[in-house]
Amino acid sequence: MISTAENLNHSDAEHTHTHHKENFITKYIFSQDHKMISKQFLITGIVMGCLGMIMSVLFRLQLAWPDTAFPILETLLGSKWAPGGKLDPAFYMGLVTIHGTIMVFFVLTAGLSGTFSNLLIPLQCGARDMASPFVNMLSYWFFFLSSITLMASFYIESGPATVGWTIYPPLSALPKAMPGAGLGMTLWLVAMVFFIVSALLGGINYISTILNMRTKGMAMNRLPLTIWAFLFTAVLGLLTFPVLLGGALLLIFDRSFGTSFYLSDIFLNGEGALANSGGSPILFQHLFWFLGHPEVYIIILPALGITSEIIAVNSRKPIFGYPAMVISITAIAFLSFIVWGHHMFITGMNPLLGLVFMIFTLIIAVPSAVKSFNYLATLWRGNIHFTPQMLFAIGLVSFFISGGLTGLFLGNAAIDIQLHDTYFVVAHFHIVMGCAAIFGMMAGIYHWFPRLYGRTMNKTLGYIHFWLTFISAYLVFFPMHFIGLAGVPRRYYQFSVLPEFGIWNDVNELITVAAIIGAAAQIFFLYNFFSSIFKGKKSEQNPWKSNTLEWTAPVERIHGNWHGEIPEVHRWAYDYSKPGFDEDFVPQTVPMKDNEEEMAYKHVTSVKNNDENNYAMNFSSLVLNWLGLKKS
Repeated sequence: MISTAENLNHSDAEHTHTHHKENFITKYIFSQDHKMISKQFLITGIVMGCLGMIMSVLFRLQLAWPDTAFPILETLLGSKWAPGGKLDPAFYMGLVTIHGTIMVFFVLTAGLSGTFSNLLIPLQCGARDMASPFVNMLSYWFFFLSSITLMASFYIESGPATVGWTIYPPLSALPKAMPGAGLGMTLWLVAMVFFIVSALLGGINYISTILNMRTKGMAMNRLPLTIWAFLFTAVLGLLTFPVLLGGALLLIFDRSFGTSFYLSDIFLNGEGALANSGGSPILFQHLFWFLGHPEVYIIILPALGITSEIIAVNSRKPIFGYPAMVISITAIAFLSFIVWGHHMFITGMNPLLGLVFMIFTLIIAVPSAVKSFNYLATLWRGNIHFTPQMLFAIGLVSFFISGGLTGLFLGNAAIDIQLHDTYFVVAHFHIVMGCAAIFGMMAGIYHWFPRLYGRTMNKTLGYIHFWLTFISAYLVFFPMHFIGLAGVPRRYYQFSVLPEFGIWNDVNELITVAAIIGAAAQIFFLYNFFSSIFKGKKSEQNPWKSNTLEWTAPVERIHGNWHGEIPEVHRWAYDYSKPGFDEDFVPQTVPMKDNEEEMAYKHVTSVKNNDENNYAMNFSSLVLNWLGLKKS
């Protein structure tokens, strides 16, 4: 099958320049070119990310200064949602719900994976395009339709969904239960159906392209780690999103057709609200979290793959432990299917079942730690180039480690029962998933911007963007751990009325000020991004001196990515600073020299022996000095 795909990749070379003539609609709107679809995912993801960020600032204002009126809010939101300049409680819950939905699904899933899977899979594998360009186009437009449907809920009288982004029954299953549980909740479910269709169409395309359309010589063990990450991300999505789809459809039946899959013994105003009974809301939690926990890795794996590539390129070193990195990705993907129950320790599950979930949750820390240590080993003694993308990649490693450590607390059932639904949970998943994935996405944008637009982004603005975002992110989410340890619950509208929680008002003000600074920092990114598209410095063919195939393709947009035949691959993607070469990088298209591997092995062995001797000498000197002796 692979050889057939290779023949197809090469045999259509003569048709590269005879493609049908395009107009504006087919080139920029209903495009079937993976590079343009990548841009569409990216721009839509940026817009949705900005909307989600604005929502977070609005509800943080309410948490920090609950008794203060902001007249501008009434001007912007209207008297219904911000009467007298204070957020309406129902609208506050709507902002929290839609913010979570946007960031988890529309930015960190579609915006991140959709952008870089579409851009890099054909280019790094050596394919003319995706396996099915038409299906690829449909994937984006279902995502766009999903985005429009979700945001339309702000323009209906009852407002957007207000039951939280996890949409737990019974609130989400009873249209009369609370404001926002009516039409806004229905639009949420419809938007999610469109989104899942988009994810499934994209996932099928990604897997098919990677397995069937690699160029000659591109064996699986020569794939960049980005492609391994995208492959397992697509597999996870393909196996788990249908479960959420089924859960959402059953929820629609409960809401609209009188069924009771999730409902039982519900009373409203003292009267039975159901014609049927016997359902269980715990069933929905199982269906939701069977997607919900793999979703964490659907979000973070692409960011980790991007980080692997950027750290290797900017350290001018081979990635440390390539086989271990691939195995860790595989292990993370497998284990993510069997740990969803750690979100449900307080549901009254059998303690033995809880123990099983707890053990596997703690085990999943092992492959995650492998990746972290391998990143640090790659950085160790590297010739590091501190470009903006490298800073964001290192920032991801920082968040991944610090946020992962707090996951050990939540993975322990006895501790999680105390911390569940507190701000400790909010802090944990925002750091380990939100911040880490956002920083991976930013690293990817800065790194592959020349590949997308043929220009480079401004470095100075990139540095300002990084440091303001990095510092403000820690100032926002690190203090939340202490609030959570004190038992402060999330999603509350106002804490000042509760003395035991009101003592944290000063911390809430600090968090909100940091959030505003972090939001303002994104202005530097937005200006840098959009101005660089038109006025950025023209990029070289391979500005970062990278080895992967995407930098061998012409910068200008052409059908089929390469003029003539697709380059043949002769080596893996991480031959940096290899002895015997004039440059400190060796592209995958460079044929192997005679005895090249033997020379490299001798060089590595020599360096290793010298290092061991130096370490031994330094250690002996330290011991002698400690004993008060001098080494002769």
